[in-house]
Amino acid sequence: MLKKTMTSYLCLISNIKVYNMKLLKEFKEFAVKGNMMDMAIGIIIGASFNKVIDVLAKQVILPPLSLLSDGAKFNEKKLVLREESIDASGTVTAAEVAIAYGELIEVFLDFLIIGFTVFVVVKAMNRLKTKAQDTKDNTVTTPKDIQLLSDLKDLMKEQNAYLKKNDSN
Repeated sequence: MLKKTMTSYLCLISNIKVYNMKLLKEFKEFAVKGNMMDMAIGIIIGASFNKVIDVLAKQVILPPLSLLSDGAKFNEKKLVLREESIDASGTVTAAEVAIAYGELIEVFLDFLIIGFTVFVVVKAMNRLKTKAQDTKDNTVTTPKDIQLLSDLKDLMKEQNAYLKKNDSN
């Protein structure tokens, strides 16, 4: 019985080792393909892009808007539901309850700026991609795979025209 138990434990351990090696191999393939590096670069750029947008919204766009609202800062705008109550000794007995809608305005403005910027970047990238895939545009070198597909398409058109011509005779 002890020998049978030891054998089953050894099988289990060897199965775990094989599974871990397979998992490690799959992770290595994933990392080498570039997906992991692309994700890491995207996350790093996104984090720094967030800082740029934060400064743009809070230091460039919101100050002129606060001038329109008599110099009030948006992050200080709030709807007070219950005032803070202080007793005679100066200690706070009940905290203020308020809806800070000014912070929502700032975050929404950040969102709009980020959304518009991403839209412009994606639109520019799509334009460049379309231009690169246009086989008739000589200003940009067409990738070899796109060129081969274009050549195959042209050959198939010629072949179909030839076959139609022979079928009609």
